[in-house]
Amino acid sequence: MTARAITALEFPNVPRAQIGPRPRIMRIHPSELWVDGLYQRDLSRKSLKLIEKLVREWNWSRFSIPVVTNVDGAWHVIDGQHTAIAALSHGGIGEIEVMVVESSAIGERADAFLGHNRDRIAVTNGELFFAAAASGDDDVNTALTVCKRAGATVLRNPSPGRPFRSGEIIAVAALMKLIKRRSAMQARLVIECLVKAGLAPMSAEMINAVDAVLHEPMYGDVEVDGVLDALSRYGNVIPTKAVELSLARKLPKARALAVVIYQHTKKVKRSSAVRPHVLADSEAILLN
Repeated sequence: MTARAITALEFPNVPRAQIGPRPRIMRIHPSELWVDGLYQRDLSRKSLKLIEKLVREWNWSRFSIPVVTNVDGAWHVIDGQHTAIAALSHGGIGEIEVMVVESSAIGERADAFLGHNRDRIAVTNGELFFAAAASGDDDVNTALTVCKRAGATVLRNPSPGRPFRSGEIIAVAALMKLIKRRSAMQARLVIECLVKAGLAPMSAEMINAVDAVLHEPMYGDVEVDGVLDALSRYGNVIPTKAVELSLARKLPKARALAVVIYQHTKKVKRSSAVRPHVLADSEAILLN
């Protein structure tokens, strides 16, 4: 049972706000709406991408009703201009529902705009991850299976103040990129190695670094046990050395970590194979 009823919370010392006039719902064609540039943001590149996505994936079950008010006979959008622009750009939506509120002064409208955008709880990557799992996303469910078999846990919402435990993952984006570029078995090797090494939590840089050492052609003469041994024995040294290398050679942190992990990993002798060429960066630096 995952559903829970809406119940009131007790706030005995919190004063109650004045309710004011109740809003009403009306239908309007989005071409009749206006945006006040005095307090509304202009369309950015991110805005255009969002509007394009709304046009491409319009779905009434995801519709967020715009909030509008009447200013001298014109309908001004307080919140929801992206939705309104997408509805008009789509061409097949027609009228949309809007919530009409009373907000006569420019200061009131600007304050309402700030309230709508400030009083929202941002959805975390972890929450989006589990929502995608519930919707049946194949890649996300593969990631969950990989993590379960590797002994790792994807955190939905990290608890403030609680120390991370070994095997916990908050780097959801890095995990999903790993799943998409590797097979399930290869991804499991990476995550399992980090779990056994006691990483708490697993960072995006460490996931990418261990994946590179285990699976990129330039690091072809090491095995999982060797990488695990390096992480276990030199876990306190490797991050520091990687930062130094990253700064000295202007390398991305994940690449610097991969170089340092590789240099601390025992190499496997292969008589029938040519040892791969390793990055010049790693060959040029001697680490104790």
